[in-house]
Amino acid sequence: MANPVFYHEPVLLHEAIDGLCIRESGTYVDATFGGGGHSRAILNQLGKQGRLVVFDQDEDAWKNKPDDARVTLVKENFRYLNRFLRLHSITAIDGILADLGVSSYQFDTAERGFSTRFEGPLDMRMDKRNEKTAASVLTELTEAQLHLLFEKYGEVRNSKQLAKQIATQRKSVKLNTVESLKAMIEPVMKGPANRYLAQVFQALRIAVNDEFGALNDLLEQSVKYLNPGGRLCVISFHSLEDRIVKQFMKSGGVSTETNPLTAQRVTPLVKMITPKPIEATEEELRRNPRSRSAKLRVAEKI
Repeated sequence: MANPVFYHEPVLLHEAIDGLCIRESGTYVDATFGGGGHSRAILNQLGKQGRLVVFDQDEDAWKNKPDDARVTLVKENFRYLNRFLRLHSITAIDGILADLGVSSYQFDTAERGFSTRFEGPLDMRMDKRNEKTAASVLTELTEAQLHLLFEKYGEVRNSKQLAKQIATQRKSVKLNTVESLKAMIEPVMKGPANRYLAQVFQALRIAVNDEFGALNDLLEQSVKYLNPGGRLCVISFHSLEDRIVKQFMKSGGVSTETNPLTAQRVTPLVKMITPKPIEATEEELRRNPRSRSAKLRVAEKI
C-alpha cells in the first residue's frame, strides 16, 4: 500500500487486529477505511489468497487508495454491505472491522465543519454527495424536533432551551458557519463550553449522516455474511454508539424476546467475546489522546 496522503492514527490497532483472529486465506471487511491504518495491518497478515473489502463514503479517504490486488474498494457507506458483497460475488466473510470515529483528518479540515475549533461551513457530511448538512438540519427542523435531536443524540442537559434559542434566533440571524452557531447558542450554554459544544456538534453530525441507522444496518447484515467463527470488531467513541453495539452483541445478534405462541427463544447468531470493552493502554493514550474515549467490542459468529 502506498504511503497515505493524510494519516489518521488508527486507535486500538493491535487489539482490533487480534480481535479479528485473521486467517491468511480469509476474506475480511474494513467498513471504515479512513486513513487506511487498520487496512494496512490486516493486509500484513493476509496471504496471497486473502481478500480485503474496504468501505468508505468519504471521497477524501481515497487519496490513500491502496495499490494491492487483494483489495476491493467500495466508495459507499458501510450500511450497503449486503448490496456490494453480492455485487462482488462474495457470499461469506471471516471478519468485519468498523472504526466508528471521525478521522483526525476530518476533524482537522476546517471546511468539513466537524470541529468546534475552526471556522468553516456548517457541513458535517461524511459523504459530500448527500444534500443534508448541519446548516439545513438547524434551519429546517422544528423547535420540537431540535429539542429531541439534542436530547437524544447529544444528551445536552438543557436541550429544550437550546432548541428554543435556535428556533427564535434563526429568524433574524443567518446560520451557516461554525462561528455563527457558537455565537447564537452562547447565551444558553451550560457548564464547560468545550464539552457543551462537543455534545451539540455530535448530535448534528449523527443526524446529518444518519449514523445510528447506518450502524444498525451494518450490525444486522454482518451476521448474514460472517462464517462460523468469524469475528465482528467494532470501535465506538461515545456511549450512544457503544450502547447499540453492546445490546446487539449481548442479544446474540437477534431479538431474544420469547415468542408467546411457541414459547421458544430465537437461537443467538453471535456470542460476545468481550464482556467488558477493550480500551486504550496508557502508552496509546500518551501517543494518541484521541483514543481516550475509544471502546472496542468483539463478537464471534456461532
